[in-house]
Amino acid sequence: MSLPVSSSYSDTSPHEMPTPEVRTLAERVFHQLQDAIVRGELAPGSKITEPGLSKTYGISRGPLREAMRRLEAHRLIERVPHVGARVVKLSMKELLELFDLREALESMAARLAAEHMSPAEVQGLRDVLALHESQADLKRGEAYYQREGDLDFHYCIVQGSHNKMLMNLLCDDLYYLVRLYRTQFSASGTRPQRAFVEHHRIVDAIEAGDAELAELLMRRHVSASRANVADRYAATLEESASKSQSS
Repeated sequence: MSLPVSSSYSDTSPHEMPTPEVRTLAERVFHQLQDAIVRGELAPGSKITEPGLSKTYGISRGPLREAMRRLEAHRLIERVPHVGARVVKLSMKELLELFDLREALESMAARLAAEHMSPAEVQGLRDVLALHESQADLKRGEAYYQREGDLDFHYCIVQGSHNKMLMNLLCDDLYYLVRLYRTQFSASGTRPQRAFVEHHRIVDAIEAGDAELAELLMRRHVSASRANVADRYAATLEESASKSQSS
């Protein structure tokens, strides 16, 4: 689904504070749009307009603009001069840079988690993996879709680092963008079962307090994800180019 939002959503005065009702509606629409973008229902690069979104979600301009501001803050949409608003679409170079950053920072987070996570927090990681194991998509080996926040293994590891700067970078600033590409290009194909096994090994190292091993395993895990994402992204680019030439 490609929804045709003009850039006017940001025209609201910063002094106009949203009412509680507007915030509640905006929260609902934000999560609906965020999920649609992460799952690829709103395709990367697709143009979006306020009238189109208003019609689809049955919401007025005030709550919609608030939701749009949040999406832009989370790097899921971007404003392009003379084009308007569109779903973010990274180039291959930008995508690889994002995963290079993940590899460096998440491996550091795993090291710190091994040093600082309490037994209760480690058990929380086990519980998250047990929940993932029950998912039908993972059982069939088709995908490994992780819901956001406390139900996301990587999010929990970063929280377990107890490092506020890492948490701000990986759980706020870059989280949704990372999750978008992780979900669309790394959570399916032949990767799901291997990724799940790797998650268990990382938790084993964290529980043992082996910071060096936890860091190494997370680095290898993200590196494997990076390679898989790069291959799948390249395949989509080739497919798009082929379709353009044949049309």
